[in-house]
Amino acid sequence: MKVEFINPFVVAAFNVIESVLGEQPSKGQLSMRPLTFTSQQCNLMTGVVGSIEGQVIYGMSLTTADKIASTMIGQPVRTFDQLAASAIAELGNMITGNAVTLLSEAGCVCDITPPSLIRGTNVKINMLNIPALVVPVCLSQGTIELTVSLRERG
Repeated sequence: MKVEFINPFVVAAFNVIESVLGEQPSKGQLSMRPLTFTSQQCNLMTGVVGSIEGQVIYGMSLTTADKIASTMIGQPVRTFDQLAASAIAELGNMITGNAVTLLSEAGCVCDITPPSLIRGTNVKINMLNIPALVVPVCLSQGTIELTVSLRERG
């Protein structure tokens, strides 16, 4: 996977999180996964289609999801409900949309698919044999595991 596909997602994640959550995140230790699977309790998956194809997953614990949703909604979330899921989906849409805009500016014409929320760990996702790069995005509310699995459409 090309670094040119990863950087727009990291830049977009940092910009959106700073704007929406009012916090400057930090980047954790990068890792590669030969296959994509969920390692967190709450996972938002968005597809990328066009000259680049694949999936991006935003994974986090339910506690982290509740805290982020609480900040976004402006009221406490005690149980991960539909409103909290909607807030997390919107955060993922904003990050992915901004990243795709950055990719388009670099000459890669692509779009995003509607997000899917997956609850549970160790759910295997077939990514057409596209390796995944995992970038932990660390916040005071917890860590968002940004998993990017993209390739040029061939």
